[in-house]
Amino acid sequence: MHLPEIPPRRGARRRDRHGRGVRGPLIPPALPAWKSRSEQFDRIVSRAAAKLLDRNESLAGTEFGVEEIPPSDPSPWEEHAVTLGRAFPADRATGVPARVVIYRMPVVGRVEGTRDTAEFVGMVLAEQAAGLLGVQPWDVDPDYPRD
Repeated sequence: MHLPEIPPRRGARRRDRHGRGVRGPLIPPALPAWKSRSEQFDRIVSRAAAKLLDRNESLAGTEFGVEEIPPSDPSPWEEHAVTLGRAFPADRATGVPARVVIYRMPVVGRVEGTRDTAEFVGMVLAEQAAGLLGVQPWDVDPDYPRD
């Protein structure tokens, strides 16, 4: 049996069932909640990196970056631990600057709240930067806990 095709009503919208019009955004763009979680994390990392760069002239030229997850092939010394970040030394032959990469998903999975995230990100970046410079993390960031 073949049913006749019903043409759509004129002016009918799929999301306008009760004639209230198209819905607007729930949060105005000026509020912090408008940003996505990854954008909020990027902002936290950039603030922590700027703080490290201001305190250490030896980190000048170091690039800081964020990736979602670590690569699936860990380094031999990273076999039994979850990688939170990595530091890559500069390659003078090719002109590639030193880089510090922090992985968003493992970091966010270990903390609760924005304040804890900012503190933890600062610690991870300090550890990675200290690894690049061959010093202790509290030498790079005086706020790093010594216990």
